[in-house]
Amino acid sequence: MDILYLLLVVTFVFTLIVQFKVSSTFNRFSHIGSGRGKTGAEVARRILDAHGLFDVGIERVHGHLTDHYDPRGRVLRLSESVYSSSSPSAVGVAAHEVGHAIQHAEKYAPIQFRTKLVPVVNFASSFSWIAIVIGMFITYSSTILGNYLVSFGILLFAATTLFHLVTLPCELNASRRALTELELSGWYSSEELGMSKKVLRAAAMTYVAALATSIIQLLRLIRIFGNRRD
Repeated sequence: MDILYLLLVVTFVFTLIVQFKVSSTFNRFSHIGSGRGKTGAEVARRILDAHGLFDVGIERVHGHLTDHYDPRGRVLRLSESVYSSSSPSAVGVAAHEVGHAIQHAEKYAPIQFRTKLVPVVNFASSFSWIAIVIGMFITYSSTILGNYLVSFGILLFAATTLFHLVTLPCELNASRRALTELELSGWYSSEELGMSKKVLRAAAMTYVAALATSIIQLLRLIRIFGNRRD
């Protein structure tokens, strides 16, 4: 069996396990009150203000774990399970997203590079496989054109892999910032901080899984295309 194919299957299973772990860990600590009853939104506001980010707004959004920071709108969007909850899970996620706002404010190099990659990746994620598939069909009538299209598609896919690579340190750094801010607030016991840390650690593994899957898929594409050209 192709070792890369086997690794791809392993990473797929790993991704499913990680997604289950994130959901179960979040739910496990989501019914525990902490931090003197401060909600995710209140904690986020406190950290933002402490860093002088008074112009960054906080909004509630629908969905489960749909939390994110929008640098263009300068808005922190927190899901319903985070916005009004005071659980270690909620405040950990809220503080993590604030970490991204602080990264942008401080011009943290990886997040700046990641932001510049977004339009490229939006295009690449839509057209990489289209170019590859069309190119492989065209090779039967026009080998040169087909090879160019496949190469272009693989290059686009490589851009998404690079995006995953840059995203990982951004997420790990945001989590470190979050835990530091929660500790500095003085609102949380070591046990509560430990719960938030477990949630953020589980979430971080989803980015590890995404990067591993993307790298292996890229290597498989390069190998398959190389074999066809040979």
